Amino acid sequence: MPKLADLFKGRELYHVAPSLSVAEAARYMSERNVGAVCVLEQNRLVGILSERDLMKRVIAANRDPGATRVSEVMTAKPIVVEAHESPDRCLQTMKQAGVRHLPVVEGAQLVGLISLRDLLQVDLDEKVDEIKLMQDYIHYVPPSKPQL
Repeated sequence: MPKLADLFKGRELYHVAPSLSVAEAARYMSERNVGAVCVLEQNRLVGILSERDLMKRVIAANRDPGATRVSEVMTAKPIVVEAHESPDRCLQTMKQAGVRHLPVVEGAQLVGLISLRDLLQVDLDEKVDEIKLMQDYIHYVPPSKPQL
């Protein structure tokens, strides 16, 4: 099983400032094709902004995206996971909290953002490996013994 850090290794950590307009944050997310970004203030995690936040707190609430600040609609104090947590534990945390993105920290330092898609891919990869092992076992033909 891969370590949590392996799932976002080499991936840029996208983030926005709380003072940014929601319209600018949405453009930023769209350009990078991501469903959530961390909200940082002086390199400190203060929230997370997701597509769900945009839909519920901006669009459905009929707020002006150009005049609304990220700080007004972000999920403040998001649930985080430690970098040493297992992917299975992260899936449990997501399920219990009803979220699809989790900031990953080492102590107080933000080191990544993990998505439900990332974790499901780990689970799928493990299942594919298990199936291959089972198929190899089922189709195994032992070597024949030499005839005397």
